Amino acid sequence: MPMKAVGQKLTPKQELALVALLDCGEIKESAKTAGVAEVTLWRWLQSPEFQSRYRAARRQLVETAIAQLQSDCTTAARVLREVAEDREAPASSRVAAARAIIEQSVSAVQLTDLQERLEEVERLLQEQEAKRRRA
Repeated sequence: MPMKAVGQKLTPKQELALVALLDCGEIKESAKTAGVAEVTLWRWLQSPEFQSRYRAARRQLVETAIAQLQSDCTTAARVLREVAEDREAPASSRVAAARAIIEQSVSAVQLTDLQERLEEVERLLQEQEAKRRRA
């Protein structure tokens, strides 16, 4: 089955192969699931359109997982706080929870500071580039 031109939609078989690749990650099994030959799937993986769609789908999968982890952080933070405040919990558990809270808080501040500094450097670089273009 020929690959569609770049910028066009994938065929139903290609979409199925894409889903299979995301699900199991193995060429042989993905090709079997999609009902195509392994060589066909390899050829599709070499095409810019299929590669682009595969990368975008993998990126979306990772972003979804990260979003889930971020929402789970609220629960995790609540649990840490509950353990740290539980007078009946072993001291070692309370200290470990308190340490985790402090370490994560410090890391968050450091990351925020780093992000602000990076944004400032990017702004300065853009200003320099704009001045160089005008000169």
